[in-house]
Amino acid sequence: MELSSPQKEIYGKERFTALEAQRFAQEIAFGPVVFQVSRLMVKLGIFDLLLHEKEGLTLEQTVEKTGLSRYAVQVLLESSLTIGTVLLKEGRFFISKAGYFLQTDQMVRVNMDFNHDVNYLGLFNLEEALLNGKPEGLKVFGDWPTIYEGLSSLPEKVRQSWFGFDHFYSDNAFEAALEIVFRNHPLTLLDVGGNTGRWAVKCTDYSPKVEVTILDLPQQLALMHEAVKGLSGENRIYGYAADLLDKNTAFPEGFDAIWMSQFLDCFSEDEVVGILSRAARSMHENSRLYIMETFWDRQRFETASYCLAQISLYFTAMANGNSKMYYSGDMERCVQEAGLEIETIHDNIGLGHSIMQCRLV
Repeated sequence: MELSSPQKEIYGKERFTALEAQRFAQEIAFGPVVFQVSRLMVKLGIFDLLLHEKEGLTLEQTVEKTGLSRYAVQVLLESSLTIGTVLLKEGRFFISKAGYFLQTDQMVRVNMDFNHDVNYLGLFNLEEALLNGKPEGLKVFGDWPTIYEGLSSLPEKVRQSWFGFDHFYSDNAFEAALEIVFRNHPLTLLDVGGNTGRWAVKCTDYSPKVEVTILDLPQQLALMHEAVKGLSGENRIYGYAADLLDKNTAFPEGFDAIWMSQFLDCFSEDEVVGILSRAARSMHENSRLYIMETFWDRQRFETASYCLAQISLYFTAMANGNSKMYYSGDMERCVQEAGLEIETIHDNIGLGHSIMQCRLV
């Protein structure tokens, strides 16, 4: 595995002194506690109070304003003080820079909700998932082979956080992605794994001529049809039910564009090659296949690489047991093995997506 700058410089050398490394190791050991305390500082409104009280608050003032017990406020503030999300000056608590981002950064909030509602309980079974190659953590919600079969049946708060996470990242990339895909003026587009149809709606809004077919599981298509009902492009959005894990499932043929957004990260490398191979067999000479993914090694900022590498373990424990946020070199190899070639790669789309534009060899 080869990395390009800035990852090469960051991940190829020690980042901590011995004392800093020792502290960081303890932060890892107490990671679940740090997470839950920080989540509750947001949920219970303490960060928000400190954010708007420029003169800070005493312990007693915080108790009065939150309505919580003195004990609850004290343990949360003392923990947060040592975590580094609040400061203490002359007996008054203030929000720190890290606390500010926990309270105000939408991406942080989406990630925190996703990890608490979707992943937290299931990650207890991460070891089992790694050893068995199955999403062993998913059993906390139901008995499905993957999370995708169970999406429509997840508890409401869990489903809300799952879709909130999925839509937050994809929606921020859609505008730039539309310009790339429609440079070739496709009249027919196959949206593979189209979920609730958000991309399909964007396409029909963008182009008055394009017709979009969403290829997905039957239960997902039911959610899609409900979501697009009454929208202006509804009559140009169709569903095609299929289970792409079934190797005998062929792609419908003749589409000008095939779109896979945040889709192939749901499959193992062998499955990716199989899916792309079947897609290639359905394409004609002028077809283009677009793969939009957040490749952890093609990020502008290291924080994004960090987040994506951790998200991989959601796929391990909860989603399917065998996929991840891909290293771009692995995806390029899969594309080539499927009989396709990459025409170009567009980076820095939205919050860190890349789009691989592919054609038949």
